[in-house]
Amino acid sequence: MSLPVEPQGPGARAGAPAGTNASEELAGHGHLKTHFDEPSLDFDGPVSLIDDGVLDELRMIAGRYPQARSALLPMLHLVQSVEGRVTPAGIEACAAILGISTADVSGVATFYTMYKRRPVGKYHVGVCTTALCAIMGGDEVYARLQEHLGVGNDETTDDGQVTLEHLECNAACDYAPVMMVNWEFFDGTTPERAVEVVDSLRAGTPVQATRGARVVTWKETERILAGFPDGRADEGPTSGPASRLGLQIAKERGWHAPSAPPPEQPDDESTTETP
Repeated sequence: MSLPVEPQGPGARAGAPAGTNASEELAGHGHLKTHFDEPSLDFDGPVSLIDDGVLDELRMIAGRYPQARSALLPMLHLVQSVEGRVTPAGIEACAAILGISTADVSGVATFYTMYKRRPVGKYHVGVCTTALCAIMGGDEVYARLQEHLGVGNDETTDDGQVTLEHLECNAACDYAPVMMVNWEFFDGTTPERAVEVVDSLRAGTPVQATRGARVVTWKETERILAGFPDGRADEGPTSGPASRLGLQIAKERGWHAPSAPPPEQPDDESTTETP
């Protein structure tokens, strides 16, 4: 069982609070870095990859909605599929196409944690650490991955392959503890299985989710979330026995949802016309 590592003196991480060292952070019991600890935007990135083709696709997404502003969320996913994160250039492009301010776009991009302000690795690995998953071993899975990968929360391995993050509830409590890779489910995960998955990803070995499709890269997933399907929606099971147990019991016992009451009929007075 992985336990918090006591501070050993040397090796303290730069910028960490006094008395905190790298091993303490890796165990997940020191300062947990979150997106709130980071600058809103990183202007030091490489030259933008948003070209005319990407702009055309951003306009295509905007054209799908009666009110173009409603397209902002998938547009930001498309930006991430190209840039690997939400960049200033991506924010400016979305704002110009939608006719809104860059502050409006930034407000959305900094509100939702699925939008990243720093480059994400080839694979985004998230471990649910909310109540039930934590009780069932999620904290242990997360601590083992931190130790194995040598990264803290929301950090990327030196080879650029894996970004690790502790996540809030993934709506899969019936399969706790849950790990997700680019939002594909890995149910009932153990520390050993989690290490096996990330090692396979880093080695380039195909990995199949417990429920869902074969895992693709972070950027490919972001393009799917932008509304450009890859034709694999039906690849792999989408539910499991635990999720369907209630339906099975209802069928065995002949339970049915109550019928909707008939619509109320107007009384005689309401239908009487005034002469």
